[in-house]
Amino acid sequence: MIKNYFKILRAGINTTYQDLGRKNLYHIGIPFSGAIDQRNFLIANKLVGNDYNLPVIEFAYQGPQLKYFGDEINISVTGDVKFILKKKKDLIDGICYKTFTLENEDEIDILSTNKSVYGYLSVSGELDVKYQWSSCSTNTKANIGANDGKKLELNQKINISKINKNLNHKSLKYINTKIENIRVLKGTNFDYFSQKGKDVFFEKEFTVSKLSDRMGMRLEGPKIENIVDTNIKSEGLIKGVIQVPADGNPIIMLSDHGTIGGYPKIGVVISADYDKLVQLTPGSKIKFKEVNLSSAETLFKLYDLETQNLISQIQ
Repeated sequence: MIKNYFKILRAGINTTYQDLGRKNLYHIGIPFSGAIDQRNFLIANKLVGNDYNLPVIEFAYQGPQLKYFGDEINISVTGDVKFILKKKKDLIDGICYKTFTLENEDEIDILSTNKSVYGYLSVSGELDVKYQWSSCSTNTKANIGANDGKKLELNQKINISKINKNLNHKSLKYINTKIENIRVLKGTNFDYFSQKGKDVFFEKEFTVSKLSDRMGMRLEGPKIENIVDTNIKSEGLIKGVIQVPADGNPIIMLSDHGTIGGYPKIGVVISADYDKLVQLTPGSKIKFKEVNLSSAETLFKLYDLETQNLISQIQ
């Protein structure tokens, strides 16, 4: 019988189990999914002394309120998040990128993200979750992954199968920076668009729509003119690809995207900018900037090195 668990007092918005996701399943229609902001996911696990790919709890905008039952355990919250800890005699303002110890019947209340979308809660141990295709990552659109592919709900238990007894406190000095210029590669259908449409894409400003989720980010702004065909034979998609449907408003495919699509693809967001892209809230303004493949590869290597350097600074 599992004796260490959280009881959900408030589920929050889009609260799910996530790890790094699934690989090599596009051919059967299964996307990567996984933590949408992978830098913050990796840091969350490192702070509590976990292996890098153990499951964490991802939330959007407002996180869960949880009551803990069991032995002492460390927790950490990453992202730009406001949260409080309710202990027997104290109310503690939480600090992101720092570990805190929870005792039996303590609570953590994740109130909101701050001018960002996603945050992460990690525990010093292993969450007891179901794996599907070697990942617990929850894709709620396809009902795949832990918790039968569904969001976490009120009164559910979050069971912890193993606890790391090392309760040393760790922290990291890190500030999530915002991004306005999103760097992209030309898409496979770039020539479907008029010169005016291409100029609009690279020179004009777009606004993140409220109609955005883990599957895709819709943008609003000047229309991007297509001069060939607004529908094409459906073909493979990847995370970060930018499709332009008939209304001329771009849609950026995110982590839970469908694996095929029939709209022309004008570009693809480079991997180095993806983690910051997904943290843009509705109403945020962005512009696209073209880079070539060689630059995109170099920028990703630098971003990865920066992430590893941040992880090495945790102490």
